[in-house]
Amino acid sequence: MSGFSAEWLALREPYDARARNIAVRDAAVAQLAGHTSVTIADLACGTGSTVRALSPHLQARQNWRLFDNNLSLLARAAPPASESVNATPIPLDLSIDLEAALDGPIDLVTTSALLDLVSDDWLARLVTEIAARNLPFYAALTYDGRIEFAPTEETDAAVVASVNRHQHGDKGFGPALGPSAVNTAVARFEAVGYTVKQGSADWMFGPVDRPIQNEVLAGWAFAARDINDPPITVIEDWLTRRRAAVAAGHSSIRVGHVDFFACPTGPR
Repeated sequence: MSGFSAEWLALREPYDARARNIAVRDAAVAQLAGHTSVTIADLACGTGSTVRALSPHLQARQNWRLFDNNLSLLARAAPPASESVNATPIPLDLSIDLEAALDGPIDLVTTSALLDLVSDDWLARLVTEIAARNLPFYAALTYDGRIEFAPTEETDAAVVASVNRHQHGDKGFGPALGPSAVNTAVARFEAVGYTVKQGSADWMFGPVDRPIQNEVLAGWAFAARDINDPPITVIEDWLTRRRAAVAAGHSSIRVGHVDFFACPTGPR
């Protein structure tokens, strides 16, 4: 699965890397300590940001299986140059063939920026399949509904509320969990006996980060227009004022994300 352009993924990757929660990442790394070789399944890999973010922190020889249904993105899914890291791109529609991605020997399952896009039914299926195989799971950069602007203005709250309603639309897996994804996922993993470590992984855009601010503002305006609440003229005026603040170097934005690592408590 991936509904994003390579250009957007390239733009956001440095901000994703900076946002990743170090304590959660280190918990996933510690799970693999002592292994001389590991196999990692990365779900909805896009252009391979997870392998680039995580692989430098692993001491073992690594075999990554990178799953996505977007052939164009898979063609760009390159790991960092290292003799110890091998990555195999595998085209797969995770909405249909999730189980195939989890078959065979796997030491860790990873994903980034996926869980807020999936449905509750699909998430339940994911947790069931991971728990049945007793696999650890590292999920990074799940959007949690928090958007903060500086400076603020009156229309911000209405636009953010509209964006969060839009997040519950079907993104290819059925009605999406959107901002409720992290709490739902953590509860489901804990219900099957997993321990979960979580932490904030917020995007932080300062006044110099104009390209990504303009991109996310345009995306949020599109989502709000799709909901048609607030009215389109209000949304357009909001976007014009926000873009003017970005151009003037007066805008900062914080976007809430959460990372978590779910680990089985029994022996593997």
